[in-house]
Amino acid sequence: MYGRRASQLLRELAACEAGQLTAFNSDTFEQVIRECNEHNLQLQSLIRKIEDANLDIQTTRNEDHFGAVIHHLSLLRNKRCLMAYMYNRAELIQSLRWKIGPVLPQEIQEKLNYSEEEYFKNHSAAIESYMSELDLDLTVDMVPPKDPYIRVKVLDDIGELCLGDHAISLTQHSLHFIKRTDAEPFISQGLMEEFLE
Repeated sequence: MYGRRASQLLRELAACEAGQLTAFNSDTFEQVIRECNEHNLQLQSLIRKIEDANLDIQTTRNEDHFGAVIHHLSLLRNKRCLMAYMYNRAELIQSLRWKIGPVLPQEIQEKLNYSEEEYFKNHSAAIESYMSELDLDLTVDMVPPKDPYIRVKVLDDIGELCLGDHAISLTQHSLHFIKRTDAEPFISQGLMEEFLE
């Protein structure tokens, strides 16, 4: 039946947990592309057949016309399914940049095809370029904090750092009260943690 493989891709998307990325189904994707090519060949053949019989394509209503309509609609449906599959995966890939950062873990990279890997790199580079142009880190504080300062415990020697208008020595196991925006990069790298009493 026409369109079964394409709908299988969308069922696969719907079956997975929200926000989770499944491995790119290249086999089914390629099968749908081949099916689209077959529909296109059949459509062109039927249109040529109508034209060779010197019939008007706009007004002719014979078996060739209805066959062409079926192939045309099947082609459009398959294309819509492929676009929906790619669009939903692209949205998930964009959200990964905000959740995980500019470098994806290996287990997620294995689920992407080459085009999606390039898309992630380009999307990440665009965000980095925009943030450097504004001199603003948009990845910090995705949820607005109640207090701009936090207490942190340094987990590993970081050394002497200049934060704002003063220098601070970040030695292992020391506690500090610093701006959240200064601490976030170190917390995400695992060099310090928020100290909760």
